[in-house]
Amino acid sequence: GRPELIHTLNGSGLAIGRTLVAVLENYQLSDGSVAVPESLQPYLAGETTIALGAD
Repeated sequence: GRPELIHTLNGSGLAIGRTLVAVLENYQLSDGSVAVPESLQPYLAGETTIALGAD
């Protein structure tokens, strides 16, 4: 069959706060922006960085 997305209740699949902090700690650039990990880029329309104050 086809792969299907799993569903979680209130982020029970991951500790969302800790996951976000880990991404910020490991991918923050010297100018304060954050590099988007390659594995997450498809979920952010291909964005490669997130800048402070970005619209």
